[in-house]
Amino acid sequence: MEQLNSVSLMLQVNPDSGTFSIQARDPRFPRLENIQLGCEYTFAGKQQRCGQDGWQVNGLAHHLERAQAHGEMDCLTVALEPDANKVSLRLSFALMREYPLVLWKIQVTNHGKEGVEINRITLLRVVDNTHYLKVRRPDDLGFFSNGWQSWSPSRWYSGNQRMTISRLYALQRPMIYNPGTPTPVKKGVFSSDMFAVVGDRATRAGYLLGFLSQLNHFGSILADFNTGEISMWANGDGACLEAGKSMQTDWAVFTPVLLDHRAPLETYIEAVGRENHARVPAQTPVGWCSWYHFYTSVTARNIIENLDTILERQEELPIELVQIDDGFEKQVGDWLEFRSTFPEGVAPLAASISGGGLLPGLWLAPFIVHPGADLLHKHPDWMLRKANGRLVNAGLGWNALTTALDLTKPPALQYAAEVVHTAVQKWGFPYLKLDFLYAAALKGHYYDRSKTRAQVMRMGMEALRQAAGEQTTLLGCGAPLGSVIGVVDTMRIGPDVSEEWLPVFKGVQIGLRREPSMPSTRNSIHNILTRANLNRRWWVNDPDCLLVRADTSLTQEEVRSLATVIALTGGSLLLSDDLPGVPPERIRLAEALIPVMGEEVRVLDWFDNATPSRLRVDMDNETGGWHLLGGFNWSEQTADVMISASEYGLEEGEYLFREFWSGKTGMISGTGGHVFPGIPPHAPVLLAVRRFVGEKALYLGSDLHFTQGAEVAEWLEKDGSLEMTLRLPRTAIGQVFFHLPGKPQAAFVDGKPVYLHPMEQGIYRLPVVVEGFCNVRIMR
Repeated sequence: MEQLNSVSLMLQVNPDSGTFSIQARDPRFPRLENIQLGCEYTFAGKQQRCGQDGWQVNGLAHHLERAQAHGEMDCLTVALEPDANKVSLRLSFALMREYPLVLWKIQVTNHGKEGVEINRITLLRVVDNTHYLKVRRPDDLGFFSNGWQSWSPSRWYSGNQRMTISRLYALQRPMIYNPGTPTPVKKGVFSSDMFAVVGDRATRAGYLLGFLSQLNHFGSILADFNTGEISMWANGDGACLEAGKSMQTDWAVFTPVLLDHRAPLETYIEAVGRENHARVPAQTPVGWCSWYHFYTSVTARNIIENLDTILERQEELPIELVQIDDGFEKQVGDWLEFRSTFPEGVAPLAASISGGGLLPGLWLAPFIVHPGADLLHKHPDWMLRKANGRLVNAGLGWNALTTALDLTKPPALQYAAEVVHTAVQKWGFPYLKLDFLYAAALKGHYYDRSKTRAQVMRMGMEALRQAAGEQTTLLGCGAPLGSVIGVVDTMRIGPDVSEEWLPVFKGVQIGLRREPSMPSTRNSIHNILTRANLNRRWWVNDPDCLLVRADTSLTQEEVRSLATVIALTGGSLLLSDDLPGVPPERIRLAEALIPVMGEEVRVLDWFDNATPSRLRVDMDNETGGWHLLGGFNWSEQTADVMISASEYGLEEGEYLFREFWSGKTGMISGTGGHVFPGIPPHAPVLLAVRRFVGEKALYLGSDLHFTQGAEVAEWLEKDGSLEMTLRLPRTAIGQVFFHLPGKPQAAFVDGKPVYLHPMEQGIYRLPVVVEGFCNVRIMR
């Protein structure tokens, strides 16, 4: 028995039984025992396996490794003898000294004279795992499933539920599901891509299984709570391992998880960021996108009209980015030719945008091809095909079944890179949204049979980054998550938003209500919440656009919920309305979200509700510390929403609050809460909560900014007076609110006397005009 130990974890490797075990020293956490691993491959037309039926050890060694990304690791290498077909495995185990992470990977080598096809490399298989969590009730057991790409659903499931799976098969499944990951329909059986969390809601403890990267293989996890079996593997995709060649998996990982920790998955997520050299830009994009009003009917004139409005409103709405979305190109695939509605192409528009001091952005989908594209007919040999020679199906897009480039064909990859290079270097766009990227990794018969789909995906993304240059901002969309970390700067983390709350296609909703990845505001909000923890660790999250105009099917409450979720989770902020026609009162909703905040959001019920409904952001500045609390009524009926100190993890005490959307003020006492009655379906409550301090003045909030406090740059109490400075990157007219002990004598804004309106229980309201900044003085 070989053993690796750290402060928090123990790894035991048993060469005699051909298994290993992982155990946390803290008894709250489950342990995994008798873990099997191995490789399944095809040789001479027959299915073969090695490593799963015992080990014949050829060599074993302990050593210390210093990984640049992770520090010192205690390592164990086990080399196995080749099997009858001359295929051998080399097993590497590692225990990080600085972090509670167990790592392991497998190298497969073909010592024979003929190639073999690698189907699956199993990193973990536990057949009887009934002890891995001591569950008192079946519904205490939970599984967090991470979807394959941007639009794929990510969510928690109770142990007695079924997974939510798309029923649109050929229309949608090629887009949102990794073909190597099962889509189970049986109760208690769950799958996930790249990582998954298994936990017990009674003990509030569990563990994460996953991969540190997806450079070599797409990783899959499958758990059957009915039998206790759990497995994790790297998808070999039938890639050919030629004679004398080796193939190595990405690091597999295990880490214990406390479900109620401030950042439950932080250890894993930050390790992935380090491993992949994540790109996290200092600035979060704030801008406008043409898509959700004009769609593919956009014209060059539409862009100019909105640009003019953006420039006119810069003082109130300081937008920095103007992104031209789909609709300029002749056809999807024919990127270097333009529609008649863009008679001069897009380069003059980029010049106009940059001439106004703004950042020009452009949408491209360089890997996917519409069946009507000239590219398909001119270069049919560039396309990815099935083994029978037919084009692969990339899913329904632009009212047709699309197909994809085979990026292992050098001219196809060169074309995709040329499109990106042209957009940046010749047309003048330093910001690119790259969409439908999953098309690079479809199941098919690739020209280069030695590459896995994950390797093709990464090769394609690195080619696009090289073509764009290091200084270009790349937004990934429709992309497998693990494949683009370290390549993109921002990343879509959910389905498209929509003018509808629920999925609709050509006006029809029947049969689509449960579709998890179709465009809809509900689906968009869902993934914004469940992937909020990736923001500023793997990239800047792109939650998709905020729609504020009144002529959609969204209620005002649904618009506010979308705004609240986008604001609290801290990703990019893009509007997508026809701005010349949006009235000021609707624009004001977006203004209140600027500047975007970078504080980390805590999604408190991520392992208790399919769509989380409790958010907390901790804030601190000159006024002291306060908490932003978000609560939501996701039901279809009007309901009361309770905001309680205990459910939001606040210390016992008395708290004053102001609700941003209604302006309501009140008190939360002790561990109790405050009930907001009659909250409409899909509506939010957004509170700024501050501890009540009795005889001291307290800033209660404002309608200037959703944080109700970040607008305060200076706060000073002295000699019976209160002095403060408000600062915003825009002009704003609004009101600020205070709780003041005793009756104030006078108030001044920028030196001019202003009436301080009394409200109730020592709360006062003061009107202000902030033109970048303003000074407030209250005499007491």
